[in-house]
Amino acid sequence: MSDAAAFGRDVVVQGSASAFLQSVEIGAHRLRGDEPVSAGGTDEGPSPHEFLLAALGTCTSMTISMYARRKKWALESVRVSLRQRKVPAAECQDCASKEGVVTEIVREIELVGALDDDQRSRLLEIANKCPVHKTLTSEIKIRSRLT
Repeated sequence: MSDAAAFGRDVVVQGSASAFLQSVEIGAHRLRGDEPVSAGGTDEGPSPHEFLLAALGTCTSMTISMYARRKKWALESVRVSLRQRKVPAAECQDCASKEGVVTEIVREIELVGALDDDQRSRLLEIANKCPVHKTLTSEIKIRSRLT
């Protein structure tokens, strides 16, 4: 990928090979990632999947809020609750895969403010256009190399 096509800051993650706890650096921000105690971690930070859900929720809320501000709609706040689970593909009516398991993310969006039904419906459509949602539902290529 050329630098012109890149976006965002580099994310650097490092940790000891003896534990799950990881140090995450994003520009001037310092975070921790870990696994819950039940999975062998120390629960000193969100799990990788929780970070993924946080990215989707954050982007959803920001995108909805930005759209409502532009339209000058009476949106006061947005709350996005997310959870993820694995479901048998055979039980998923609208999935392309019919074998194995499918990752399902359930995203519940609460809109607070004096909005009519048409505005609420439009904001739900806008939620599906947030950049992280688009990334997660498009083809993704991860290119790994040793340095």
